[in-house]
Amino acid sequence: MTSPDDSSAPQTSHADRCYRSPAGIAGGVLLLLLAAWLGGDAVLRGSGRTPWFALAVLLCVVPLIVAFTLRPAVWAGEKRLLVRNPFRTITVPWGCVEDVRAGYSSELFAGGAKYQLWSIPVSLRKRKAAARRGGGGGGGVFSLTSASASASASASASPSADQVVGEIRELAGRHAGAGGAVSVRWAYEVLGPLGVGVVFLVVLLILG
Repeated sequence: MTSPDDSSAPQTSHADRCYRSPAGIAGGVLLLLLAAWLGGDAVLRGSGRTPWFALAVLLCVVPLIVAFTLRPAVWAGEKRLLVRNPFRTITVPWGCVEDVRAGYSSELFAGGAKYQLWSIPVSLRKRKAAARRGGGGGGGVFSLTSASASASASASASPSADQVVGEIRELAGRHAGAGGAVSVRWAYEVLGPLGVGVVFLVVLLILG
């Protein structure tokens, strides 16, 4: 399940639509609490090198939890689509959007490349249920060249990913004149701590 809202990310306009996974966020918060409980206990009460190993593991685990649960989001503005995946942030002007699909996963095709939309998960169970009800959600593919893929069509029967992809496709068609180039930025705020944690853990393992 993915919910659209009007919240904004840094350097995005107030009118941007934001698509995130509430289930992913809830799961991420629970995992962070579990990691803080177990890791914190080992750091504070452990003996010998246990606290150092626990700290190294936390430096590896926490960035991964944040990257795959809290970080993924998609912002749709007037001029561009901003996709925040676990390790990359992709900015795509609407004019560069070539295709948007929701099959086994949600995918964006732009600038000759394919990008996963991590914040828009696809539920195969709901897709099969929608197909059985005859809601038209079985195909799950929306493209800019399709004849009709309205976001509001069969909204009660279509899987959530299809609805969101339909909205994005509709926005891409509406703002197709927005020019520019696709830009990709690595998430160093995630990769940095993760790299430190991996190096720290390797050093501890080498030292025994």
